[in-house]
Amino acid sequence: MKIELKKYSEQLQEWPKSGYHIMAQYDDEKIIVYQSYRKEIGEFAVKNQFFGGAFSLDRMTWIKPNFLWMMYRNGWGTKEGQEVVLAIHLKREAFEKYLQNAVYSSYTTELEVNYEEWQSQVKSSSVRLQWDPDHDPYGGKLERRAIQIGLRDEFTRSYSKEDVLLIEDISSFVKDQYEFVQKKELENLLIPAEKPFLFEDEKLNKKLRLT
Repeated sequence: MKIELKKYSEQLQEWPKSGYHIMAQYDDEKIIVYQSYRKEIGEFAVKNQFFGGAFSLDRMTWIKPNFLWMMYRNGWGTKEGQEVVLAIHLKREAFEKYLQNAVYSSYTTELEVNYEEWQSQVKSSSVRLQWDPDHDPYGGKLERRAIQIGLRDEFTRSYSKEDVLLIEDISSFVKDQYEFVQKKELENLLIPAEKPFLFEDEKLNKKLRLT
């Protein structure tokens, strides 16, 4: 795997406990996001290094830069249809473009537009974003919020191929680490090294409520 790993127990001491944070592994060129699929889709993606075959370009696809949040959603790769866990090395500029075009999936008064303007934005945008509670390895809710991003139409098409640098099948790694979770041996748990991600664009950071 071309992912930097670090003990969960060590990272826990460094991570923010609350607030809105894009927790991710990234560098100047890329950011790693995660998805889970059934075998047919996952194996095609790894073999061909793009999403095709049974992957639908007509449906919204959701990406998650936070490893443990993905593990919460896919049950550490045990949920039906989510057995193949993929780490997608994504072009950093593509990730930024997604969020520049993103509209919140639900309306709140914290948004800088009224309800009618938000409805109009939702209809015209092909990118959704939402903040959900982050989770610990056991699935327990945290105060910190985790982001997920939904793509459709032209964004799904670019994500499926040209925005991707590398697609890795990390299912075996996930399975091995889940054993430590099941045994309650978190001192042995290794996960991708992650830290808060911020954009150089302060307007975008404000839009995303990044703290």
